[in-house]
Amino acid sequence: MQLTHDENQFERKTFPITLVCDHIYFQQNIGSIFRISEAFGVENIIFFGKDIPLTPRKINKTSRSTHLHVPHTIIEETSDVVSYLQDNNFEVIALEIASNSKPLKEVIIPENKKIALVLGSEINGISEELLKLSHQIVHINMFGKNSSMNVVQAASIALYEITSL
Repeated sequence: MQLTHDENQFERKTFPITLVCDHIYFQQNIGSIFRISEAFGVENIIFFGKDIPLTPRKINKTSRSTHLHVPHTIIEETSDVVSYLQDNNFEVIALEIASNSKPLKEVIIPENKKIALVLGSEINGISEELLKLSHQIVHINMFGKNSSMNVVQAASIALYEITSL
């Protein structure tokens, strides 16, 4: 028998993870990022970029009202994002296919340190500034001809892996 949301036995938990969404603008993705963040107990979301469309009416279809429960902020300037990540001593982990990336399964999560998981834009991926700031760059091994996947699908896989460690 399928359980309702109130009947499931999952432990309610928050992880010291902040998602850094680097110029993610598609409203369906923004709504889904809220939903997956709430599901995986993400502590905070930073939307990095100008004119991020956080229109509740438009993102609610995919967020299913989780945007009301996950703390989030918008940071417009690169220097402000860099300062925030450095000042708060995050372990910055970029989810990107790069010449120096390693498989997600090899990610190292330091004890007693907050994680900033950087997700790249739907068009350009993660900016050079944030890649340079990253302590680890990880990718999801893929076996088809396509070398990328939707940012929300990738975030889901990464959050599952990180919260399972």
